[in-house]
Amino acid sequence: MRDRMSVLVVGAGFTGAVIARLLAGAGHDVVVIDERDHVAGNCHTARDSETGVMLHVYGPHIFHTDDEKVWQFINRHCDMMPYRHQVKARVGGKVYAMPINLHTINQFFGKAMSPREARAFIESLSEGGTEDPQSFEAQGLRFVGRDIYEAFFHGYTLKQWGVSPDRLPASILKRLPLRFTYDDNYFFHRYQGIPRDGYTAAVASILAHPKITLQLSTSFEQVTRTGFDHVVYTGPLDRYFNHALGRLSYRTLRFEREVAEAPYQGTAVMNYCDADVPCTRITEHMYFAPWEAAQFRRSVIYREYSAQAGPDDIPYYPVRLLDDKVLLERYVARAEQTPGVTFAGRLGSYAYLDMDVAIRRAFDVARHLKDAFAADTPPRAFVHRD
Repeated sequence: MRDRMSVLVVGAGFTGAVIARLLAGAGHDVVVIDERDHVAGNCHTARDSETGVMLHVYGPHIFHTDDEKVWQFINRHCDMMPYRHQVKARVGGKVYAMPINLHTINQFFGKAMSPREARAFIESLSEGGTEDPQSFEAQGLRFVGRDIYEAFFHGYTLKQWGVSPDRLPASILKRLPLRFTYDDNYFFHRYQGIPRDGYTAAVASILAHPKITLQLSTSFEQVTRTGFDHVVYTGPLDRYFNHALGRLSYRTLRFEREVAEAPYQGTAVMNYCDADVPCTRITEHMYFAPWEAAQFRRSVIYREYSAQAGPDDIPYYPVRLLDDKVLLERYVARAEQTPGVTFAGRLGSYAYLDMDVAIRRAFDVARHLKDAFAADTPPRAFVHRD
C-alpha cells in the first residue's frame, strides 16, 4: 500500500477541480493543468472592465440541484446567493414566459383557461398517439401540439443544433417542463443559486490546497506523463486519441458583446425562437447577480449564436446523433483499454452534464481512485457513461 500517489489532472473545470481536491484531501499529490489562462472552464466568470458587471464569459450558468451533498460542497467554497432563473421568449414580435406554463398557453391562444381546462386543451392538440417518441420533433408534437411546437421549439432548435429536429433525440426536449400553473421558475430543484463572487472564485477555492499544484496556459500535449502514477483526463475524449477514429461532433457558441447605456431587455435571458432571427438568445448579465444589479448604470448584453464546432473552436455541447453515438462507443472501448487514465467530465464522457451532476460524478471518480490507491492496485480504466 502506498500512502501517497502522484496524479495529473487535465482540466481545471468543476470536474477536474473537485477530483483534485478530494484526492489532495486524502494525502495524494496532484498537479492540475489547463490550457486556458483561468480556472473554471466554460463556467468562467469575470468582471467587465468597462462596466463592472460580472460576466458569464462563456454563457450563463445557473447552479440548481436536489443533491444535498453537492449543495453543501459548493457552499463550502463560495457564498451561494439566491437566484430565480426566469426566461422569456420572443415569438412573432411578442414576448412570452418560458418554460411553457399556464400563462404562456393562455397568452398564446388568447384564452383564460384554468389549469384543468388548459391540460385538456393541450392534450387535444397532441399529435403522435401513445407510442414512445424517439425524435425531438415527435416528442414536441406529442408534448404541446403543432402550434406551440412550431412557434417556440422548431426554429430555435434549428439554430441551436444546426440539424432538423427530427434528427435529434427526444431526450433533449424531455428535460423541459410543461406546467399548468403560473410558475415561471425555469428550474424545479430545491436548491438554486449563483456564487456571489462568481464561479471562477468558487473553483479557485476548491483548488486552494497545499497538495495541489496548478499550471495554467498548459495543454496536455505539452506535459510529459513521466513521474505520475495516474492521469485524470477531462478534455475531449477524441482529442486524447488524436482523433484517430474521427471527430465527435460538438456545437460551439459565438458571442457578440454590447454595452447598453440602460437596461436592455429587463431579464437575464431572452430566447429568439423565430428561425429568421440569427441569434438564439440575448443574455443581459447584470441580472445574473440581482443582489448588485441596481448599482450599474450601464448594462452588458451578449448576443449568442450557435454553430458546428471546428478543430479550433471551443466545444460546448455534444451533438450525439446516431453517427456520433457509434463513434463514441468505439472511443469508449479504446479508453477502457487505456491503462493509467481515468476519463471524466462533460468532454471526457461526451455527455451534457449540469454542474451539480458533474460534481456528483467527480465524487464517484475520486472515491474510485482513492479506493484503488488504498488497495495498491492499478485503477481500472474508468469512463463515466451518460
